[in-house]
Amino acid sequence: MSTHAAVLVTDIPQAKPSHRKLANRTLNAAATFWFVVAVLGQLLFAFSIAAFYGLAAARGNWQLWNRVMTHGHIAGQPVGNLVVAIHLVSAVIILLSGALQLTPQVLRRAPMFHRWNGRVYMVTAFSVSLAGLYLMWVRGSTGDLSQHIGQSLDAVLIMACAVMALRTALARNFKIHRRWALRLFLVVSASLFIRAGVFLATIINQGPFGYDPVTLTGPFLTFIAFAQSLFPLAVLEIYLRTQDRAGAAGRFAMAAGLFVLTIVMGAGVLTVSAASFLPSIKIAFDSRKPIGQTLSDTIATGGIDQAIAQYHQLKAAVPAEYNFDEEQLNNLGYELIRAKKFDQAILIFQLNIEAYPQSANVYDSLGEGYMDAGDKPQAIANYQRSLQLNPKSSGAVKMLRLLQK
Repeated sequence: MSTHAAVLVTDIPQAKPSHRKLANRTLNAAATFWFVVAVLGQLLFAFSIAAFYGLAAARGNWQLWNRVMTHGHIAGQPVGNLVVAIHLVSAVIILLSGALQLTPQVLRRAPMFHRWNGRVYMVTAFSVSLAGLYLMWVRGSTGDLSQHIGQSLDAVLIMACAVMALRTALARNFKIHRRWALRLFLVVSASLFIRAGVFLATIINQGPFGYDPVTLTGPFLTFIAFAQSLFPLAVLEIYLRTQDRAGAAGRFAMAAGLFVLTIVMGAGVLTVSAASFLPSIKIAFDSRKPIGQTLSDTIATGGIDQAIAQYHQLKAAVPAEYNFDEEQLNNLGYELIRAKKFDQAILIFQLNIEAYPQSANVYDSLGEGYMDAGDKPQAIANYQRSLQLNPKSSGAVKMLRLLQK
């Protein structure tokens, strides 16, 4: 019995270092997994921005910027348009340079590049933040005051973290510098996080969750406007404290939490990529002229009737020259809804039904147009038709329940 006890006593000190080593490896692996998924999302996001806006500008199709960004390009406002361009270019640079700056292999193999890239990273942090604040508070953007405050907080945090990262680097306190660089990476990544969160919640809910898709306001968007930067920063602080103080059990728990968060983030990145990034890239490399933008210009200058006549004329004469995909008119219809031009939106959605009579989505959109215009019977009729074409449409079911109360 004493021999057995002696074996146990001698085994305990040998087991603890091995257990802690495994915990360290597990935590490092979880952190690396998170970083790889985040960087992949950032690279795809950056490429979609560069492709969509860059190729549109190269072709002189400045109005295409307005498809994604509110007031992306306004004729006769060169200063505001320049600020938009600075914001977009800075966004691409900061996404790319941030991924490189935190990659350990770059630091080890190219320290000089790491230092210069860091300077670019921090300068760009200020340019993207200041331009973003101008666009939000001066140029105008979607969302309400609460969302603007949340987005402004992120811009302030970006600049503050950039300053602290620079100060600690100059002081050669590299351990603290890396922590501020991690914080900077997270707040810069907020644009990806908010998109991933909104699109993932919409897919899970099978429709908008906690916000109005027309006005883009609601409690969920307010929450996520603040959570996009504050939640990742909170997780990082827990991670850093775990590294400094926690034992093996705490490290295993942190690794498990990071793994779960990475899966959720990865699902969000895949969702927003399929719904937004990849379609933007496809549009960027599509040499056809967007019929939606063409009709939008015609509506502004000649009216809705002229635009509808133009649609039929162009589709008959030069069908290969223009993009007549279903989403072209659908997006135009929603642009008109956001502008409170409900009668025009209804006519555009009806035109889309003429082109795609077997699409459940176009009837769903027309139903929304009638609902926003206050025509409840027509809204119900079109949602019912949408449900007939796609019985699995939970969105149509929800709207019918709401309308038939």
